[in-house]
Amino acid sequence: MDRIVVGMSGASGIAYGVRLLEALREQPVETHFVATDSAQLVHQHECDGDWADVEALADVVHPNNDVAASIASGSFRARAMVIVPCSMDTLGKLAAGVNDNLLTRAGAVMLKERRPLILVPRETPFSHIHIENMLRLSTAGAIIAPAAPAFYNRPQSLDDNVNFIAGRVLDLLGFDADLFARWEGG
Repeated sequence: MDRIVVGMSGASGIAYGVRLLEALREQPVETHFVATDSAQLVHQHECDGDWADVEALADVVHPNNDVAASIASGSFRARAMVIVPCSMDTLGKLAAGVNDNLLTRAGAVMLKERRPLILVPRETPFSHIHIENMLRLSTAGAIIAPAAPAFYNRPQSLDDNVNFIAGRVLDLLGFDADLFARWEGG
């Protein structure tokens, strides 16, 4: 069975990551989850429910301080990794090659192994430094997919926008899920 690593860091938009984990439960994939302490704090502020409910969506949960976890090694066979939301702190560490926790180590492993690493930054506006870090990561093989929902699908709720972003990430992972209305042409 394929494995997908899902990471969350402390940017606004935790709902995107939660929805992705929910949608991946419907796919033939084993999910491995790692999150920063800041992600948990953002969850407390932005979302209803317990953090344990988020962790329960994953097949395997790894503590962020466990840099010896399976996902920290290139020999761990994961199809891809998504960090959603991806804070500018995490993005900057990845761009600089700083692997000071499991989330950044697992992301660095994906880059060195030339496996898909999808980063979903949720920040606005981007500073020059943010843009340079995104360019550096894109050049290294990461996919930068900002949490920028569309409006051609005429969203009626925040859930519609969350589903759009989660659905686009699923597209990048190669999964077919009907989470949003697709563009059909003019």
